[in-house]
Amino acid sequence: MEGLLTINNVWMMICTALVFFMHTGFAFLEIGLTRQKNTLNILFKNIFIITVGLLLYYLIGFNLMYPGFEDGSLGILDSAGFGIAPPENGMTPEYADGGYTWWTDFLFQGMFAATAATIVSGAVAERMKIGSFMIFTVIYVGFVYPIAGSWKWGGGFLDELGFYDFAGSTLVHSVGGWAALVAVWLLGSRIEKFKNGKPQAIPGHNIPLATAGVLVLWLGWFGFNGGSVLSADPELTSLTLVTTCLAAAAGGVVAALVSFIKFKNLDLTMFLNGILGGLVGITAGADVMTPESAILIGAIAGTLIVFAVSCVDRIKLDDPVGAIAVHLICGIWGTLAVGLFSTNPEHTFLAQLAGVACYAVFCLATSFLIIFTLKKTVGIRVSEREELEGLDNHEHGMKAYSDFRMNEH
Repeated sequence: MEGLLTINNVWMMICTALVFFMHTGFAFLEIGLTRQKNTLNILFKNIFIITVGLLLYYLIGFNLMYPGFEDGSLGILDSAGFGIAPPENGMTPEYADGGYTWWTDFLFQGMFAATAATIVSGAVAERMKIGSFMIFTVIYVGFVYPIAGSWKWGGGFLDELGFYDFAGSTLVHSVGGWAALVAVWLLGSRIEKFKNGKPQAIPGHNIPLATAGVLVLWLGWFGFNGGSVLSADPELTSLTLVTTCLAAAAGGVVAALVSFIKFKNLDLTMFLNGILGGLVGITAGADVMTPESAILIGAIAGTLIVFAVSCVDRIKLDDPVGAIAVHLICGIWGTLAVGLFSTNPEHTFLAQLAGVACYAVFCLATSFLIIFTLKKTVGIRVSEREELEGLDNHEHGMKAYSDFRMNEH
């Protein structure tokens, strides 16, 4: 048993590192799809999210998410206290069925916690005050995400109901997606985005970097989904990685094809978001899908991406990186897909629908309360001058790219 624990634990630590690496992918994607003048601002937010997110998860988040609901409780809100003092069997094969140790458990889950705020970061890029975003991150990552996570992963009421979310199509991606939707609505669009009611393209300054970001995220998903098996079980980890990759590939190809049919051009950014949509879509049920189902789920996610991006523009919401389409719309689809395609007959569509509805109400309400309060107190949007000249200069006093031209004498 000790040898098996070591093997399982090493696999989980590798997956933890891969999920951590995903924050590099998010940073690359966000700065690549936005303008050069806001690069430092986006990077600062991404570094803030992972550092503060881990500290908050240590202080309160982990014990809010895994409170050990007592029998007879409502399974909605509880806490095991502060810090992460391990139980007596936390480093033995008796803990977590020998899948990993207590410390690995904390670190793996902590890497997930920051992702919800990272999703919001991309959606509000180029016009949100850095201080307001930091306050939002502290509250949302510190309290909202772990409470929402406890309802399923912590053995709460949705777990009792039979709701299933393997690695977070809803618990991570939709939790961030609902907040992104609220934030974009309350912020308003960037100054140049809509002219005479029609959306205008605002090209990102570094598409190669955005492409690298998507490939890094795809690699990181090997840990995101592969680690969610919670052991190095050879059959289940292999199946999970196969379904994950097939859904990503199908999402990308179909998004590119549908985009070409609809817009008559080969749009790389739509191709990239299709890959991410496929990844988000398969995440809720990667361990309970056949390869054929994974391809279908990814293909539908890729189709949804194209129409969701257009819909977001049509209702005059400005989402620079497509976060709402990718994380919210495909997160909902992937969660519902479990009720349609799962190989486990205990997974029902009604239970999945109930889970989506519960998270929608909770995340919409909490994110609106946080962001609306910030809007009415300290403000959430930078001035017109700051937005036009760039947040890097006004909020950080630096440039992301130095001028390397030699001084003339």
